Amino acid sequence: MLFDRLIRPTLYRLNGNDPERVHERTLAVLARLSDVPPALAAVRRRFAVADPVTLFGLRFANPVGLAAGMDKDGRALAAWPALGFGFVEVGTVTRLAQPGNPRPRLFTLPRSDAVINRMGFNNSGAAALAARLAAKGKPDIPLGVSIGKSKVTPLADAVADYQESLRALYPWADYFAINVSSPNTPGLRSLQDRSALAELLAELARTGGELAAAAGKPATPLLVKVAPDLTDEALAELLEVCDEHGVSGIIATNTTLRRDGLATAEAALGAETGGLSGRPLTERAREVVRFVHKQTAGAVPIIGVGGIATADDAQRMLDAGASLIQVYTAFALHGPGLVRRLNRTLAGARAPENAEHTG
Repeated sequence: MLFDRLIRPTLYRLNGNDPERVHERTLAVLARLSDVPPALAAVRRRFAVADPVTLFGLRFANPVGLAAGMDKDGRALAAWPALGFGFVEVGTVTRLAQPGNPRPRLFTLPRSDAVINRMGFNNSGAAALAARLAAKGKPDIPLGVSIGKSKVTPLADAVADYQESLRALYPWADYFAINVSSPNTPGLRSLQDRSALAELLAELARTGGELAAAAGKPATPLLVKVAPDLTDEALAELLEVCDEHGVSGIIATNTTLRRDGLATAEAALGAETGGLSGRPLTERAREVVRFVHKQTAGAVPIIGVGGIATADDAQRMLDAGASLIQVYTAFALHGPGLVRRLNRTLAGARAPENAEHTG
């Protein structure tokens, strides 16, 4: 394809083969595009596919969303619906602005169709994102906000840290993703343990309820994003805690610490620390979605993410029990045509009248 053969190699060559520079410059272009309505309209005519889904009381334009990490600070929000996404998740954002881990911290493994990152929640902070949303507004598709713990915040103070982000962004989010599963913030994954997660979810639900009551609206859905490296026993326990505290859904999965499925020629890059995403995660992410769906008897909505690069991957994820899917790595490596292909195939696979479906 044109993107794989010409556009991506050119982008990398012009940016010194630095994946993070490619990301930054691409996002800058999309941010500028967001301020040009005629250009947005032209892009939208090419890429957008209407295939609505209703979930959490929200109407998603189609089932394919942009995963967190691509647009951490919400700089290009108007561009994502134009590129065909049915919803977008920004962040992960933290209460405090932070630079993230030292560079280099992002590595592309093209032969493995994968990426390793140890970004470390680099973002401008919850208040800055709230200010941008207040100034520029939300996109016309559902907006998820992924929130995580600030690196300098001790684990003992993690609940208050998450609460501050929730308060700052509550007027803007259509749902919150509670990120307790990134491998790149020390100690963060320990928040998936029963007692820590129970305390966190209880306080976030209470805070959200108070904010919703003050605004005179229903509580904003809280979803939990889980790691693919949990055992079945640990995941079952996590799901029990989520059920006890009224979590609206599960996002499965985050990046993995495993290195299965890498091309032999990329073994040296595979030794880099950080979370692995992309093709090597495809099967495991689908297994986790299937487990969550079975364990909850299909009662808990799931957003499936991890290694979705083809329409077949997307359909299998939905068949495993996901109601919506998200992409990141395949979109970054193969371009916006991927989103259109996924949506067109999924829409065509449903009833001929393509009636709106409910997850």
